[in-house]
Amino acid sequence: MPKIFPACLLVFAFTCSLYPAVSFAEPEPAESTEPDYTQYELTVFMAKPGKLAAVHDWLRTHHENVFAKHGATNIAYFTPTGPNPDNQILTIHRYSSLPALLKTSRAIKADPLWQPMDTDLNTPESLLESATSIRLKPTDYSPEFTPSESKVPRVFELRVYTCPSPEKLFYLHDRFREHTMKLFAKHGMENLVYWKPMDGEQYDVKLAYLLGHKSEAAAKESFASFRADPDWLAVKKASEEKAGGSLTNAERGVVSEFLEATGYSPLK
Repeated sequence: MPKIFPACLLVFAFTCSLYPAVSFAEPEPAESTEPDYTQYELTVFMAKPGKLAAVHDWLRTHHENVFAKHGATNIAYFTPTGPNPDNQILTIHRYSSLPALLKTSRAIKADPLWQPMDTDLNTPESLLESATSIRLKPTDYSPEFTPSESKVPRVFELRVYTCPSPEKLFYLHDRFREHTMKLFAKHGMENLVYWKPMDGEQYDVKLAYLLGHKSEAAAKESFASFRADPDWLAVKKASEEKAGGSLTNAERGVVSEFLEATGYSPLK
């Protein structure tokens, strides 16, 4: 069974370190060999004590006239479904390319409206304790990720896998491409997007993806039936025999977080 961790440990699964926090406005990504390829950015905002409602107000008011105005596509705004002691909001934005992401980040940083959200400005008006960002690239088998509003309530599950080696990640991608996604759909799970993290520690052995569920209870039922499916058991066995062992680490190899969309999120 995958372990469910608070969102701060979900970011740990990407970066292995929350601090020093990476400023949303000043990312320093590794050199990209595909500068024109779609880029996503997942950001975890941590509000200062007593400021969470103000951060929501800022995002609700300004996600179009700051993010979209400067070239980002607003995809999703989430909070954890359970307790949120770290005052976190998770956001997902899309960019047409890495240069577009960097250009937008600089423009946001220079926008006076951004100042309350600027973690570099240590003023009484500052709303954030930290902002940690990870760049993501869609896998070749990912569905097209278009924000939509479901007609029925749903929750979202962000999952991060860490593999023992890049070779094992290759086999993991192949298993998802050829089998796992179909089996997820068979058992009532909605495949929304699959990503390759592009920075953070050990980014080259990680897979991240987002699922949609009717509820947390429905998600648990879906995974229980999925794990008992003879087709899955056969696929898992065959892929591990081919790869020479488990495709994910024994410790924190699978990290999962249930999320709910905010009222101002394009994806609901």
